[in-house]
Amino acid sequence: MTRPHVGGAGMSPTRHSALLSAIIALVVGLSAAIYVSVASDHGPGLDPRAVTRAAAPGPGSAAPISTGVWVGTWAASPVSGEPGTATDGMAGRTVRNVVHTSVGGTSARVTLSNLYGTGPLTVTHATLAVAAGDGSAAAVPDTLRRLTFGGATTVVVPAGGQTVSDAVTVAVPHDSDVLVSTYSPTSAGPVTYHPHARQTNYVAEGESTEDVSGAAFTGAGESWRYLTALDVLSNEADGTVVALGDSITDGITSTAGADLRWPDVLADRLRASVAADGDTPRYGVVNEGISGNRVLADDSRRGAAGVNRFERDVLGRTNVKVVVVDLGVNDILRDPGLADPQAIVNGLRTLVERAHAHGITVVGTTLMPFRGHRGYSDGREDVRQRINQAIRADAVFDAVVDFDQALRDPYDPRSLRSEYDSGDHLHPSDRGYRKMAETVDLTDLEGPAPARL
Repeated sequence: MTRPHVGGAGMSPTRHSALLSAIIALVVGLSAAIYVSVASDHGPGLDPRAVTRAAAPGPGSAAPISTGVWVGTWAASPVSGEPGTATDGMAGRTVRNVVHTSVGGTSARVTLSNLYGTGPLTVTHATLAVAAGDGSAAAVPDTLRRLTFGGATTVVVPAGGQTVSDAVTVAVPHDSDVLVSTYSPTSAGPVTYHPHARQTNYVAEGESTEDVSGAAFTGAGESWRYLTALDVLSNEADGTVVALGDSITDGITSTAGADLRWPDVLADRLRASVAADGDTPRYGVVNEGISGNRVLADDSRRGAAGVNRFERDVLGRTNVKVVVVDLGVNDILRDPGLADPQAIVNGLRTLVERAHAHGITVVGTTLMPFRGHRGYSDGREDVRQRINQAIRADAVFDAVVDFDQALRDPYDPRSLRSEYDSGDHLHPSDRGYRKMAETVDLTDLEGPAPARL
């Protein structure tokens, strides 16, 4: 039997070489596609049409050699376009965001958003570094890494889109600050931002992304710009907990720069419990609170409603196992009449159904009292009580955290206890935020829930 010729009878050396080159190119292309699907590991539900993905590691940012799991260590919801930035954006300036990690890792990547921009956002320089920890914009010098996107240092994010960087190898400690700096030479229109960061962030004139001293960053403010997520390749965690809420989750009255929001304290509890007994779920915690946010209604200044941002802010996060939902009080307070408690409960059920479809456990919280707040009325108090009654009846969530019972005044259950009240009779004090986190039963976070088909 004569063995057939691979190239076919009469194939010339030139044609054989061209065929071999085509086969090699196909293999390389398939390998790159596999890298994107595995290494990016962003959560289910993220619309690939809205994301510019890193196709391969860039120079100086080789694929991580360490083992571990990609998890979220920090996140913030994009809320709206920053007022006063519609014309110039942040053109010709370097933004240095300061964010606090919940878990550590051996590699990191970031997500940048141009959700509210009206034109393409061009980022020509971006870096990541561990902060020096002195409250300034200074970095630990040997931790600074240049970020790339699909191997390139420049990325263009379309209006309404976002991009995920390549992974960079760097030791990111838990419970520490990380600096993410971006430079854009041109304006994309309104800057996508998250106000009320409770964290000082910095701006420098010109391109200063690799400034480790922080001296160039003479501008400061309390907003995160463009940056919406920091993920790490971690041996400390097996998944991510998302805290989805309003200003109470956003920590609007917590001490600035102290990381005392209730999700921050929850992250501390999880780490301490794992160190003590090893039986507690090992999770990173990310905060997707938006001040003024509601379950059902969008707001141009307070972000998309919970039902409309759930896919982006929960399903779109990395390796989510559990979501803790604390929403509903603004649906009561911002309704010019009396809100329909059943409509709010049905909205919360919608969130649960979407989470369960992806195997995610949903822990819900009762709504805390607000007597003494300017929006209080007996009618609104009745709406709150009816929502809490439905939540406590186990008719909504997989598990319930009773924030109301934990923080209310036992002598006046319509009010917060004085030591837990920031003074506005709605938002907790630092002590109140700590009490909220301490009320969470860590075993309720074990998830994930089975998918409901």
